[in-house]
Amino acid sequence: MSQRPTSRRAFLRGSAAAAAGAGALATSARAQSADPLITEVQPWASGLGDGVDATPYSLPIRFEADVIRRNVEWLTADTISSINFTPIHALDGTITPQGCAFERHHSGAIELRKQDYRLMINGLVDRPLVFTYEDLERFPRENHVYFCECAANSGMEWAGAQLNGAQFTHGMIHNMEYTGVPLRALLEEAGFDASAKWVYVEGADASSNGRSIPMEKALDDVFVAFKANGEALRKEHGYPVRLVVPGWEGNMWIKWLRRIEVLNAPVESREETSKYTDTLADGTSRKWTWEMDAKSVITSPSPQSPITHGTGPLVITGLAWSGRGAITRVDVSKDGGITWETARLAKPGERMAMSRFYLDTDWDGSEMLLQARAMDETGYIQPTKDQLREVRGENSIYHNNGIQTWWVKPNGEAENVEIS
Repeated sequence: MSQRPTSRRAFLRGSAAAAAGAGALATSARAQSADPLITEVQPWASGLGDGVDATPYSLPIRFEADVIRRNVEWLTADTISSINFTPIHALDGTITPQGCAFERHHSGAIELRKQDYRLMINGLVDRPLVFTYEDLERFPRENHVYFCECAANSGMEWAGAQLNGAQFTHGMIHNMEYTGVPLRALLEEAGFDASAKWVYVEGADASSNGRSIPMEKALDDVFVAFKANGEALRKEHGYPVRLVVPGWEGNMWIKWLRRIEVLNAPVESREETSKYTDTLADGTSRKWTWEMDAKSVITSPSPQSPITHGTGPLVITGLAWSGRGAITRVDVSKDGGITWETARLAKPGERMAMSRFYLDTDWDGSEMLLQARAMDETGYIQPTKDQLREVRGENSIYHNNGIQTWWVKPNGEAENVEIS
């Protein structure tokens, strides 16, 4: 019996040699094994394609129609106040196309024209101000790539394996390049009181979603964004203006941003008291857990992205991120955490941005228990779910960054499981 190829190059050399050998046996055998997609002129090469104006705003080709956001119908009573999920299993790289980036609404996505947009800054300021969209465009702007993750991402997995797909377990996240104005510049324009400790940010939609942010964070890296991935924000992402709060839970990234109030104390709004707090095993809840801890997930192979090519070279890939800084390392286990291999980062990690990792390996058809474990520049190591439950029990919803396990079966299919 011949050995398995030890590298992709060896695998491809072996395939080519086998094809040449088969062709040398007989001319008829070579003709029968010829691939008509190579040897025959195909329809797409026999006529003219679409003109340049066929789609003035380009859309994905129809063959990629399955790469879409998806909702879980039973998750909420109505899609008006609900969430859908980024198809992370079908994407590569790190930048999320706006059309695939998850949505979370509390009263539906509103339509607000640039001409009707107003942003008020009031409270402990020398000059209460109202900015138009055009006013914001006149400030020096910056570009930054950041991930935005819902605090409830993976929340349904607290009590055990629930949803069968990376899109549904980890898809409440996107990673985009934002263009905008540092919040500090707007606060300075209004002359904020140096003794102020908080800002309260509020959206223009009917839910008036609002959150309190410590002034230290507001003056650090928070900024007011009006572009994403080079183009205008999508309606569902807060067009025309949203707040970006790097590394902190997505509920604080207020969409359709309309008001910033400078205060000496937090507002204690609904979204930071009865919601977006962490329920512990003893029934008490902790507040102000804003930062999203280091987390990772293997996106392929996974339940929605099974192995279909059989044994041989296999690329295991996924995403890692941390709200405390840059990802510095990701380890991958094929045996449920018994042994680990260090994956290859596609590029050095960036602060509060997603990192893509790859583990190039060989698969012999044996079952695998795939896991990924992220580490960030603070030295934080992603915990297991059991380690999280020891501290917080099983009644939480938010901030589940436990290690995910996919059971890859000999037929290449994968399933969401937990290891006890």
